[in-house]
Amino acid sequence: MLWVKAAHIIFMVTWFAGFFYLPRLFVYHAMASDATSIERFKIMERKLYYGIMTPGGIMTVLFGLWLWLGYGFHGLWLDIKLVLVAVLIGFHVYCGKLLADFRHDRNRHGHVFYRWLNELPALILVAVVILVVVKPV
Repeated sequence: MLWVKAAHIIFMVTWFAGFFYLPRLFVYHAMASDATSIERFKIMERKLYYGIMTPGGIMTVLFGLWLWLGYGFHGLWLDIKLVLVAVLIGFHVYCGKLLADFRHDRNRHGHVFYRWLNELPALILVAVVILVVVKPV
């Protein structure tokens, strides 16, 4: 089971790497004005979302379920963590919508919006790590 836990953590780190970088790419994309940069950002965003984030998220959830079934975790800390994971999945889907908007040149937000958006995953990461390690509730 330790290998499953290790895989869960590895894929979680991969998923969060995407969560930290994709909104940052959106910041720069929203500020770009030349066609070459805009097309480059579209490629980078697509590869990050579909090549790193999505597989990382899927594998994080699958290994997390495996751990849950294997250990039979329970408690309020787990309920809160699962709600936060659901928020992350929703955030992931929302990032995919923003990616599609950029891909079709329909971005409706400025760079400041994406700077704020970039903070949400960090807050959730802190909360999840505290819940799992400290189990305060």
